[in-house]
Amino acid sequence: MPIITAETANGTVSINEVEGRKLVLALEDHGVDILHRCGGNARCTTCRVEVLAGDPGPIRDAEKAVLATKTDLNDHTRLSCQIRLIDDLHIKVVNQASVAGIDAGGRPLEETTP
Repeated sequence: MPIITAETANGTVSINEVEGRKLVLALEDHGVDILHRCGGNARCTTCRVEVLAGDPGPIRDAEKAVLATKTDLNDHTRLSCQIRLIDDLHIKVVNQASVAGIDAGGRPLEETTP
């Protein structure tokens, strides 16, 4: 069972979650108000996280394409809606609804964007 350590605007949160679950849903279900404005479809990058440690798994074409459109990201930036948990992760949540002052967005589905 992967353990996620998430640095958030409200402090550090530790989450135990089942393998294969989307990171964005694990965060949201454990009280982290992460943004996901496109509903988890790898289009907007609002659910991005910085992976500080651990293996987030392979990056798929849709995620790679949308991240390539941004110039202010580093090599450790990933979309939480595209990460399927396979390992313990230490992450920094980049955008939260409470900080941005906007609705988080439609709840992402468990399916993976191709």
